[in-house]
Formats: sequence, structure tokens, C-alpha cells
Amino acid sequence: MAATTASAGAIPADPPMDKRKLIAFFAMVLGMFMSILDIQIVSASLSEIQAGLSAGSDEVAWVQTSYLIAEVIMIPLSGTLARILSTRVLFTICAAGFTLSSALCATATNIEQMIIYRALQGFIGGGMIPSVFAAAFTIFPPSKRSVVSPIIGLIATLAPTIGPTVGGYLSNAFSWHWLFLVNIGPGIFVTLMVWTFVDFDKPQHALMKRFDWAGLASMAVFLGSLEYVLEEGNSKDWFSDERIVIGAVAMTIGALVFFWRAFRVDFPVVDLKAFTNRNFAFGSLFSFIMGVGLYGLTYIYPLYLARIRGYDALMIGETMFVSGLAMFFTAPVAGFLSNKLDPRVMMAIGFFGFALGTYLVTGMTADWDFYELFVPQILRGCSLMLCMVPINNVALGTLPPQRIQNASGLYNLTRNLGGAVGLAIINTMLTQRADEHYARLSEHVNYGNPAALDWLNNVAANYNSYGIDGTSAALSKLSGMVNQQATIMSFIDVFMALTVLFSSLILLVMLISKPRAAAPAGGGH
Repeated sequence: MAATTASAGAIPADPPMDKRKLIAFFAMVLGMFMSILDIQIVSASLSEIQAGLSAGSDEVAWVQTSYLIAEVIMIPLSGTLARILSTRVLFTICAAGFTLSSALCATATNIEQMIIYRALQGFIGGGMIPSVFAAAFTIFPPSKRSVVSPIIGLIATLAPTIGPTVGGYLSNAFSWHWLFLVNIGPGIFVTLMVWTFVDFDKPQHALMKRFDWAGLASMAVFLGSLEYVLEEGNSKDWFSDERIVIGAVAMTIGALVFFWRAFRVDFPVVDLKAFTNRNFAFGSLFSFIMGVGLYGLTYIYPLYLARIRGYDALMIGETMFVSGLAMFFTAPVAGFLSNKLDPRVMMAIGFFGFALGTYLVTGMTADWDFYELFVPQILRGCSLMLCMVPINNVALGTLPPQRIQNASGLYNLTRNLGGAVGLAIINTMLTQRADEHYARLSEHVNYGNPAALDWLNNVAANYNSYGIDGTSAALSKLSGMVNQQATIMSFIDVFMALTVLFSSLILLVMLISKPRAAAPAGGGH
């Protein structure tokens, strides 16, 4: 009798997971990994692609820009397409299209073909990313979130982090073609697995009749122009370039039309109502700023190692791999802690660790390499995982199932836009602060400074002994030293700005409501 009473009062256990859903989910995770990895795997080897296709430096930059512009348009659109076509059909088309466009990229014979194929690859691949987040929060019960959320958080952060390592290895060991050929085997596998095992939802073909084509066009103009302005602005000196001005005007007009239609039509191309949920709004804000940190540091560390230390792509990848290992080993810890700690506490710990990691780098010199960057990179990797898991749960874990498909697209868009905005600000800071530091240092290095004059005379004498114009050589060497120091100081400024940014997030965490239990996972199916 006692046993019967005890069992009656017990909380019913979750039913065992459907093996078909598990296989489908992990196949989708692999697809998302490929799509995110492909951004950084190529960025590390742009010089090899440039040489292979005989392209100019301005042209080869579009290999990245075209991918990012196309991807940022598809990510928010994917929620609507998933409702119309079903997750199974959309993800299968995206996986197959991504695989085919990867093969096309590998066969490109000129830069024009490469840019077109990369845009196709980015657009189709972008549909896989939000689908994984939506699936994770609809097919798994809340009790499994401590396992599922670290997996998608790990993939979303690990893929861009190890991209330089993988790209550097492939381009050094084989050729740049393998940056794309490496996708074909996994792409075919993902396509077959998703088509066979995914059955999470049913298509709603009737929605196609209400599709907002004008909203899609305005969103494409808005987000495409925004990405272009952010990507190209610094290199073109922002609004002094006519194309940046045109892009900014197009972005503004596109944004006005897009937001007007989003709030006026019955079936908008992107449903913005998810932002009325306070936790989703704050989670998206945190995701935006995490994009700044994730993509910003994935960019600035290799830039320092290449520009100051003279590292090649493979050496940079080996140095950066520390963060990837830290993320990998922290993922299960983050999953465990998500069941034990208030997510706001986890986020605060993660933001503090991230800020501490960037603060430690503010003491950098021209001699820093693997060992000096070891601890900051471990802090970065561990903190990213401690942040991403609770941010995912806070943003998407309390939304009703019918809202998650659209919301996951918006949520992932904020991370990508955060990366784009962060890179634009970082590049602008590096340029402007380096110029300011160079001017300030140059004021102290002149013929009125006895120490500088002695150094110039000594160096000039050394060069004269070899029959070289010592004065010109000494001045050139001194200018290079001043320029290097100014560049290092500009890096320090960026790291200090990131420290302040992530420290301020600790205060913002206090504004989040403590998440309530999520809606039942099967509620929408």
C-alpha cells in the first residue's frame, strides 16, 4: 500500500526518446555545423583562393561578403518556409543545395563564378541553422534541455572557432578546392538522413497563397544592404564612398517597407511578435552581443598573429584550437550546471569570464604568441559555453511551440548581425586608433629626441658599413617599429572595449525574469 501511495505521488518520468528523432536531430546538427563552419574555413584561406583564381584583393573579399549577405537573408526567412514546406522538405532541400553549391565552388574557374556559387551556398545553407534550434526546443521535453542545449550551443560557437584551423590545414596539406570538397560527403549523408528520419511537423501549403512577396523583397534589400555596408564600410572609408551611401539609402528604405509590412499584413514573411516576450527580447540582445564576441575574437586573434607575429594560416589555426578544446570540454559541464543554477547566474559567470579573458590581453606586446594567449583563450572558450547554454534556454525555452520556428530564425539572425556589427566596429577602431597612436608616437620620435637620434645614428652606421644608404634604411626601420607599436596599441584598445562591453552585460542580466517552465514539447504537433 505504501509503495502504491509513493508511486502515485511521484512525478511521471519522461517517455524514452524516439530513436528516429534522435538520428534526425544529430543529422540536422551536422548540417548546421557544416553551414557555420564554412564561413571561417574559407576566411582563413582567402589568399590561396585569390592566387588560384587570379583575383584582385577587392574581388576576393566578395567570396566572403556574398556568402554572408545571402545567409543573413535566408536565416529569418527559414521559419516561414519551414511552416509552408515542413522542416523535412526545407532541410533536405537546404542540405542537398548546400552540397551541390559546395561542389560548384570547388569547380569555379574565375572569381565571378566563385562569388555566384558562394552566394548560392550561403543562401541555401542559412536555412539549416534556425531549423536545428527550432527542432531542439520542440521535439525534446524540457528535462532533456540540459543535454540538447549544450550540443547546439557547442556547434554554434565551435564551428567558427575551429574554422581557421580546418581551413589552414586543408589549404596547406591539399589545395583550396578542398575547402569546399570536404562538404560533399557529409552533405550527402545529411540529405539522406533528414529525408528518411525527420517527421516533426506537417507542411501548410495553403500559406503559400498568403506569402508576402513584397515583404521578402524589402527584407532582402534591408538585410543585404546592411550586411554590405557593415562588411565593406571600413575598407571604403564609410560614407566618403558612393556605393556605401547608396547601400545605406537602400538599407533605410528596405527597413521602412519591411517593418511596415511586418506589422500590417496578416502573414508577414517574418513574425516579429516573439519580441513581445521579455526573455526572448533580452536573450536576442545577449545573442547579438555574443556574436560580437564570438566573431570579433575569431577575427582579431588571427589578425594579430598574422600582422604582428607573421603566422601563416596553419600556425594561426593551431594557436586558435585551444578555444575549441575549451568549448568541447566545457559543454557537458554547462549542461550539468543548467540543471543546478539559475540561468541568470550562469550568464553572469560566463560574461565575467569573457571580460576577464579580454582584459588579460590588454597587456599584449609584439612578443605574445601561443603561451601568452593560452589562458585568455581558455577563458574565452569556457565562458562562451557557459553563456550560450542559458541564453538559448532563456530566449527559446519559454516560447510556445508554434512560435519557435519563426523565433529561432530571428534569434540566429541577431547573432549573425552582432558578428557583422562587431567586425565593422572592430575594423574601424583598429584603423582609427592605429592612426591616432602612430601620430602620437611620431611626435616623440624626432630629431629633437636624443635617444631617438642616437638610435638612428647607430642603425644608419650599421647599414653604411654594408654599402647601403644608412639614413634611409634607419628611418624606414624606425617607421616600421612605430607603426607596429601603434597597431598593437589599437588591438589593446579593442580588447579593452570588449572587456567593458561584457562587464556591462552582468548588470543587464538582472533585468531578465526568472524563466518559468517551458510549454510541453509536443504541444504544437
